[in-house]
Amino acid sequence: MSLPKGLAEEVSKNLVMVARLIDEDPEQAYAYSRIALRLASRVAAVREAAGFAAYATQKYSEALAEFRAAKRMTGSVELWPVMADCERGLGRPERALAMAGEPEVQKLDKAGQVEMRLVAAGARRDQGQLEAAIVTLQSPELASNSVQPWTARLRYAYADALLAAGREDEAREWFGKTLEADKDGATDASDRLAELDGVEFVDAAVDLADVDVDADLDVEDEIADEDEDDDEDDEDAAEIAAAERASDVAEYYDEDDEEYEPLEQSAADSDIEDAAQDSGRDKA
Repeated sequence: MSLPKGLAEEVSKNLVMVARLIDEDPEQAYAYSRIALRLASRVAAVREAAGFAAYATQKYSEALAEFRAAKRMTGSVELWPVMADCERGLGRPERALAMAGEPEVQKLDKAGQVEMRLVAAGARRDQGQLEAAIVTLQSPELASNSVQPWTARLRYAYADALLAAGREDEAREWFGKTLEADKDGATDASDRLAELDGVEFVDAAVDLADVDVDADLDVEDEIADEDEDDDEDDEDAAEIAAAERASDVAEYYDEDDEEYEPLEQSAADSDIEDAAQDSGRDKA
């Protein structure tokens, strides 16, 4: 509202693109955020959007600067957990833990406090303090049977910390509880459970049409091969029969042989001879 109408519309368009692309194409979202930032750097919403775009592309120093600017402009503490997580991204988990103990945390709503607990547990793990991370996550929100927007992520972080600490049976239990709360599939709890149970998933997306075609082709090839074998057998039989007939004819007409005994001419040979004579008359 503080910008001229034309400029406000242009900035708004870029912020909309940031929101649309930040999950699927963070780099492109970051590019749009920089345009909005050049146009309206004194607008808190623009600084916040630029911070989230930088955070999504792991530009933690830049993200932290933008979040701090937005906090100064608005006086709100809602960005406190993500600011602490930027400290973790910069390799400063001790600062993230210090922020977890600041008065600003008490001003956060329930979702913000759970988020701050997740960041603090992550900072403990960064320092190799697995048991401390597990204790940090143990809270009334974790024990509650009520499913809230943060429940799946909180249970998942707890299960993952248990597994990292070698407490496999407890981890399996909490991955199962995560799956119960994760209606949108935001975590990979089902895959983690399968890994723990030694289950391997095989891609069953087989193109049945291709399988049928290949099978048909194999059958056709087999039939063709059989036909060729039959043809070859027929040709062999015909050649043998012709050779036998030729042998019979040769023996039949070999009257110079002293041991010659004339063979009785078969009906088939008579038919062949008659056909040959007819063919000769036709040619004449």
